[in-house]
Amino acid sequence: MVRGKTQMKRIENDTSRQVTFSKRRNGLLKKAFELSVLCDAEVALIIFSPRGKLYEFSSSRCYSINKTVERYQKKVKDLSLCSRGIQDNTQHDKHGTVGIQKKLEHLEISKRKLLGDCLDASSVEELNQIEKQLDRSLTKIRARKNQLFREQIEQLREEEKCLLKENERLREQCGIEERGSTRKDDENEVETELFIGPPERRIP
Repeated sequence: MVRGKTQMKRIENDTSRQVTFSKRRNGLLKKAFELSVLCDAEVALIIFSPRGKLYEFSSSRCYSINKTVERYQKKVKDLSLCSRGIQDNTQHDKHGTVGIQKKLEHLEISKRKLLGDCLDASSVEELNQIEKQLDRSLTKIRARKNQLFREQIEQLREEEKCLLKENERLREQCGIEERGSTRKDDENEVETELFIGPPERRIP
């Protein structure tokens, strides 16, 4: 015979409700015992009947159910503190993010003012500060530019010295080759007679 599905609602009949309570209580206590043995888990079970009678189960052999309850309360407290710390850190991160955004906005406004934009709402004192800041920036820029010019000039001078040395070396090398070629031309010179006129006829 197939058992029908039990509806999850209060049993109105007192006798049936008491029988169901006894059966399911025993089944729940059995499951708690099996869970503690099979999985080596610390299990504490507290049941109050409709009439207020207490039923309890504790898997701990050395301690009563009160020890498990204390452990539970301590764990809940630690989790609450941890959750509160996470919330505080989240709030701190939010404030930090807002602060960074404000700094970025301030830097962006300062950059625009240095470029000559958004000056309509600036006071005379603020304009004087911007002018001084630009003067300091120009001084640093000119100093850096002059330094680069000096470095480039020094580099060009070094290159000029190297080119002069190379030019001198090439001149000496070319002078040796010219003298050597002149001697070879003198040695290969052959004396010849120059005759102007029609060629002589040879009589066989």
